[in-house]
Parts: sequence; C-alpha cells; structure tokens
Amino acid sequence: MRRSLALALLLGSVLIALAAGCGGEETVTPAPETVVGTLPQPAATPSLPKGDPTAGKEVFASAGCASCHTLKDANASGTVGPNLDQKKPPLERVIDRVTNGKGAMPAFKDQLSGQQIADVAAYVVQATGG
Repeated sequence: MRRSLALALLLGSVLIALAAGCGGEETVTPAPETVVGTLPQPAATPSLPKGDPTAGKEVFASAGCASCHTLKDANASGTVGPNLDQKKPPLERVIDRVTNGKGAMPAFKDQLSGQQIADVAAYVVQATGG
C-alpha cells in the first residue's frame, strides 16, 4: 500500500508538471537589444561640377539624346526612352542614368566628361522643371 501511495504521488507530481508546461499557446519573444556599431553607408557618388543648362542643350543634341527621348525644348520626339517632359526627372536621377545607364539607356560615363554629364543633367532639369 505504501508503495502504491508513493507511486500515485509520483505519478500525480509528473502529471501536474506536464500540465503546467502544456496549455499555453502564447509565444514569448525577447525584447530587442540595443545594437552597438554602425550601419553600412551607401557609396559616395563622386561630386560633379555645377552644370550649365545652355551647354547641356548642345550635349543633348550631340550625344543623340533626341533620338530616344521626347523633350519639347529640344524639339525631340524620340519614343524609345521615357518622355522627359512627362517624367520631369530630378537632377540626381538624370546624372545617374546618363552616367550609368539603365535598361535600354546606355551608360555615357566613358563618352561624356563629368562636366558634360552635369551640363546635360542641368539642361534636362531646367527644360522639364524636374
């Protein structure tokens, strides 16, 4: 009898312990900790000289931009690239696209100087109000 009582108490203790651990479906997540260090920064874009829109209009014509883009100020009606009058691209985007290209747009970094890229970008922004 003593043995049965001890076994019953032991079995009861085990069942209580198991029941205490089961039953909760709640997921506990730890609180966030402060991270020490710095996040990686994007690569710095080399600074270009200030662009001259008047010179940029000449670059737009001589570099063949009109064959792909529509730009009313340049009497350009190309349909391969975006209509610049509608897009009104900001200066940084024009510089990036002329320099590096994207999609069908070729990169001009090996064909135009930094000054010419700055000039054509200034021209497109001035002509479109971008």
